[in-house]
Amino acid sequence: MRRYFAVAILAISVWPCLAQERAEGTARAVTTRIVPVYPELAGRMHLAGVVKMRVTVAPDGAAKTVEVLGGNPVLVKAAQDAVLRWRWVAAPQETKELIELHFQPR
Repeated sequence: MRRYFAVAILAISVWPCLAQERAEGTARAVTTRIVPVYPELAGRMHLAGVVKMRVTVAPDGAAKTVEVLGGNPVLVKAAQDAVLRWRWVAAPQETKELIELHFQPR
């Protein structure tokens, strides 16, 4: 149990990951992309994967909400945190954008 706790604590600290995004069916161009940090726990597990999300984008281009559609729970938080900091071009109304982030261990 102690070892599990230690691994969980280590998961809080992060390092950069190799992540790629694909915007599928996007109606709006992304102006600012933040690369997610690869969780340390995922690195220890040599975990690769894809996180799929539906992002509600406000008229001003800011991400309002992120709905996770699929992905490994170890990678989801890092993906959400990054996408919430993305910016899109302004538009007359809010839109929903589909995003895939691909994580690869170093």
